[in-house]
Amino acid sequence: MMAKDFYGGSDSSNWCSSASARLLAPEYSLSPVPWLATPVQVRVTISFLLAGAASVLNALCYAELASRFPAVVGGAYLYAYTAFNELTAFLVFAQLMLDYHIGAASIARSLASYVVSILELFPFFKENIPSWIGHGGEEFLGGTLSINILAPILLALLTIVLCWGVGESSVLNSCMTVVKVIIVIVVIFAGAFEVDVSNWSPFAPNGFKEILTGATVVFFAYVGFDAVANSAEESKKPQRDLPIGILGSLLICAALYVGVSLVLTGMVPYKFLDEDAPLSDAFASRGLKYVSVLISFGAVAGLTTTLLVGLYVQSRLYLGLGRDGLLPSIFAKVHPKRHTPVHSQVWVGIVAGILAGLFNVRVLSHILSVGTLTGYSVVSACVIALRWKDRTSRNDSSRLTSAWRQGVICLIIIACCGFGAGLFYRINASYILLIVAVVIAVLASAMLCLRHGYSDPPGFSCPGVPLLPAVSIFFNLFLFAQLHYEAWWRFVILSFISIGLYAFYGQYHADPSSDTIVYHRVAVAEAQ
Repeated sequence: MMAKDFYGGSDSSNWCSSASARLLAPEYSLSPVPWLATPVQVRVTISFLLAGAASVLNALCYAELASRFPAVVGGAYLYAYTAFNELTAFLVFAQLMLDYHIGAASIARSLASYVVSILELFPFFKENIPSWIGHGGEEFLGGTLSINILAPILLALLTIVLCWGVGESSVLNSCMTVVKVIIVIVVIFAGAFEVDVSNWSPFAPNGFKEILTGATVVFFAYVGFDAVANSAEESKKPQRDLPIGILGSLLICAALYVGVSLVLTGMVPYKFLDEDAPLSDAFASRGLKYVSVLISFGAVAGLTTTLLVGLYVQSRLYLGLGRDGLLPSIFAKVHPKRHTPVHSQVWVGIVAGILAGLFNVRVLSHILSVGTLTGYSVVSACVIALRWKDRTSRNDSSRLTSAWRQGVICLIIIACCGFGAGLFYRINASYILLIVAVVIAVLASAMLCLRHGYSDPPGFSCPGVPLLPAVSIFFNLFLFAQLHYEAWWRFVILSFISIGLYAFYGQYHADPSSDTIVYHRVAVAEAQ
């Protein structure tokens, strides 16, 4: 597994390991791949294609809902609030937010490590920068505490940029994105002339199962397109721009990921790739050491945009909950001149700064990705549920109440079957059990098709409803089963804590008249 070439540093050795993901991770990618550690193989190209196809399913669901709610912040939280209920939305928020907080801290540490690496290119700094400044960190109490000074400083600088204004932060983000995309393209073209096609034979040396396993790993390189949905209020034409942004960014990343994978595995046989720095090792073996330096600058650009967008998304989620009363109203305040949620942004920066500066976030990374997969699954279910809600509003709702309950039960069955199939696959259980789980999910999906009617939403429409969202839910829970056992416990424990917070605070302060949770729906004649 390619472990440190782009995100770098010991704090991120468990993170998504494809070489291309290290350089051109989507600006918002915050998910680790903690449990699987196999060397990269030529099959990684097919794995990227399969993972990209699965990500497109989630992206199509997000694109429809982003178009349906074109000028409201909240993302998955807002969609769950509208489609289901307040408690479900709060649970989704809690799971997502923990992912974002820990992820931002991990990225900040990796960025600090690469900044130090670039400084050490100069003789004055070489081997003169202590570990507690940026390289990993100075560990105490058996590694539980790990002091890192540079990571909180970088977080503070980016927080100031985000508080200053969306325009300023978007300029920085755009510049960094252009730099890293150019570097990826240079890496692809420079390496393409060094490819030996014999290294691609056999193309899948370990069979289809290993290709599928690889797809579950590299899937996390694609996560984060949901961040586009949280920029609704800052978009000029959100109903048109958000679907294009979500799907366009995903397809571009998929093309670049596949390109880097083909070049890397074509330059050096996968058995001889260095697991810690595969790209640097591959280019150095071909006498292209200058490309390694270029990769370091690309890593800084990529991680900066990743962190910038990650902090941005977190503040918008806090803004949405503050408006709805589920969190204190201070999170809902927007600066009158800068038009940014300064209080939410500063809070996000403080939490990430504390985690990045004091704790060994590599250990915490084992419990990441739970919120991402949970949010994606709920969003897919929201697409189906909101189509029901449109139909219910145009017909006798009392007649459709039982059908609604049956539909929710079918969605739960599909989710359980996805997790069960993933668990059977993980423990190498009999394929009969795996087939049974798939068949039950297919039957539940058939029930969704036969027992319900689905309206056409305004704006962008996800194709294949309800089958496409059902497949998305199944695959997301399949991946959920591949995570660390600690991640499963985190899901259960955080869910109970969230229920307690909602029971003692949220339900008494929620504002049902908030503009954030208004259900946006066009008139019958217009929709038809």
